[in-house]
Amino acid sequence: MILRASFNGIRHFEDFLSEIGIARNILANRLTRLVEAGILSRRPCDHDRRKVEYRLTEKGAALLPAIVAIRQWGEKWETGVPSNPILADAQNRKPISQITIRAHDDRILGLDDLCWIDEAELRNHSGSENGGSGDHGDMVVRPLKELGEPSAA
Repeated sequence: MILRASFNGIRHFEDFLSEIGIARNILANRLTRLVEAGILSRRPCDHDRRKVEYRLTEKGAALLPAIVAIRQWGEKWETGVPSNPILADAQNRKPISQITIRAHDDRILGLDDLCWIDEAELRNHSGSENGGSGDHGDMVVRPLKELGEPSAA
């Protein structure tokens, strides 16, 4: 909720407090942890040096696709309707597309299209794209959807 508020322009402790509605001590603790993690920065306000503002860092802003994906998931599977306001492209004022996983050639990938490959396997086959056969069939892979096994991630 703090990240969502940050993406919506909330920067001051009191504004977070009224927007989110959690206890002061919990908010203070979570803001401190987000600052320590490098997701938010904490600095004096430009217009009033007595106040502090929290701003998303580059690392924090990189969480936007994950936050939007979670919102879209909730709209589809929990509420069944788009949330209001609708997230739109600032250039043409049209709603954004669904967040997807895309291949290197921009194909949309689903669960059946994904697998785990050890980093060493990728390095060993990296030359095949530059003049090699391009055949990666001999790579050791593990399907993403194997259930009941420890995650490779």
